[in-house]
Amino acid sequence: MTYDPAASTNASTSAPATANQSNIFSILAFVFGGIAVLFLPIVLGPVGIVLAVVAIVRKERLGKIALGVAIAGTIIGMVLGAVVFSAMQA
Repeated sequence: MTYDPAASTNASTSAPATANQSNIFSILAFVFGGIAVLFLPIVLGPVGIVLAVVAIVRKERLGKIALGVAIAGTIIGMVLGAVVFSAMQA
C-alpha cells in the first residue's frame, strides 16, 4: 500500500456540489430596496422586488429576507414621498 499525497489533497479541496452559493440577486434586491426609501421608490422598489423573487426562485439563502426589505423599502419610500410632498404644499 502506497501513500499518494496528490490523491488526498484532491479529495479534501474539492467543494461539494451544492445548490446556488451566490447571493447576487439577494444583495441587489437589498440595495435597490434600501435606495428606494429615498430615491424613486416607484421605480427602484419594484426592481428590488423582482430581483428578490428571482433570488427566491434560484433558492438563494437570503431571498426571502431581501423580498421583505424590498417591499418595506418601497412602502416606506412612497409614504415618505407623500409626507414630503404634502409638507411642500402647505
